[in-house]
Amino acid sequence: MYLILAAISFLSYLLWNAVSRRGKPPGPMGLPIVGYLPFISSTKPYVTLTNLGQMYGPIFSLQMGQVDAVVLTSPDLIRDTLKREETTGRAPLFITHGIMGGHGIICAEGNLWRDQRRLSTEWLRKMGMTKFGPTRSTLEARILAGVNELLQDLKRESEKVFAFDPAPLVHHILGNLMNDIVFGLKYERDDATWQYLQHLQEEGVKHIGVSMAVNFLPFLRHLPASKRIIEFLLNGKAKTHKIYDSIIEKQRNRLVGKDAGDDDEVTDLQPDCILSNFLRETRRRESDGRPELAFCSDVQLRHLLADLFGAGVDTTFTTLRWLMLFLALDKDVQGRLRQEMASRLQGEPCLNDMDSLPYLKACVAEAQRLRTVVPLGIPHGAVSDITIGGYKVPKNSMIIPLLWSVHMDPKLWPDPERFNPDRFLDDAGQYTAPAHFMPFQTGKRMCLGDELARMILLLYTARLFWHFELAAYNPEALDLTGVCGITLTPPQFEIIFKECSLK
Repeated sequence: MYLILAAISFLSYLLWNAVSRRGKPPGPMGLPIVGYLPFISSTKPYVTLTNLGQMYGPIFSLQMGQVDAVVLTSPDLIRDTLKREETTGRAPLFITHGIMGGHGIICAEGNLWRDQRRLSTEWLRKMGMTKFGPTRSTLEARILAGVNELLQDLKRESEKVFAFDPAPLVHHILGNLMNDIVFGLKYERDDATWQYLQHLQEEGVKHIGVSMAVNFLPFLRHLPASKRIIEFLLNGKAKTHKIYDSIIEKQRNRLVGKDAGDDDEVTDLQPDCILSNFLRETRRRESDGRPELAFCSDVQLRHLLADLFGAGVDTTFTTLRWLMLFLALDKDVQGRLRQEMASRLQGEPCLNDMDSLPYLKACVAEAQRLRTVVPLGIPHGAVSDITIGGYKVPKNSMIIPLLWSVHMDPKLWPDPERFNPDRFLDDAGQYTAPAHFMPFQTGKRMCLGDELARMILLLYTARLFWHFELAAYNPEALDLTGVCGITLTPPQFEIIFKECSLK
């Protein structure tokens, strides 16, 4: 009797699955309730989806718990899809709509997202995130202040020990740059608040990455392991926002003091930052009685600050770590990079030199390709029923631009597992980036800080290898596949730094 009921239930599921998927992209069937989730690798989900793409083609679909997911593996299809207004939403996941409540900029949708993206982009450009213009040099100076401090830190550490992990030093310096840009302040290395914020960011990224199934299966949130992760994220968010409230209040007082002509008001804050611009915009909207004032709430501000800081630090920090590791492992590439700078520059490299350093650009690009920092891309959500590649995609579907599949496609990148910067040089030796290279994603929701990230990556890399030769310590023990959370991070590694300035 039970076998008959089980058979009937299974046949009913097959029939329902066939009917519900009519007109949708092809893909694996999965299981009732959980869908295909049990078959997706928890450590390398990007590999599982890449393999499915090889089976089903450039667009395929699968059920992930309660969420319909559509995966794109073709660069042309990704570009065409993500430039459409219908794909500017976020999938109905617990992290975006539950924990983050649709606030900030990463999880926001609709008019809130459009307003906050426009403002954030405008403020970053005003601070110097441009390809040309006088403010660019001001932002360059802010970046180089951190680079020069990092070089001194590396020199001191290399004099004490033979080899060491540079990650803590880089994280502090890069994090303080983003503190400066986002909040208008910097922390001392041993500051307790700063150490807590760094720890929370590192652990939060790991927890969000490994708790994927909770986003799709609501009942899992009640299991002890999931409850611990969710409590950690919620408590961490509450504590972080409390810290932010203190900084926000200081910036508000600084603005009030400035209006009153009080030069003795808070002086340890940078006046040109995201936070101060947000507060000024809020006052303008309030004074003018504009309805857009609703987008400038304190809740939105806290989430926006967290998003801009977190995204800016995590992705750039991870890329720098991969780049240092790959170059430390390849003496020939490193030597060629240093030779390019030595032969073409008269002094320490700056942004104006970058167009004369095509191999430097190629090294940075190749690290971004070989270990795509966000291998699954940032999933989008369909805000209405749409057609993609001739297939029907329902409203609220999750759309995954599988950047790993694009950047590791042997048809696009021969011998894709090899670190080879020459992929980004043309026959004349000039830097060129093909359309299927998408390190900052693409479309209406591509990374809004892409130019800032390029400036940071180029300046840090150029100055580092101008002053040091790097060698990986115990390279045979390194696993270069990476550790996948939200981002794909390298293994812990140690570097031998040999001070060897070019001029």
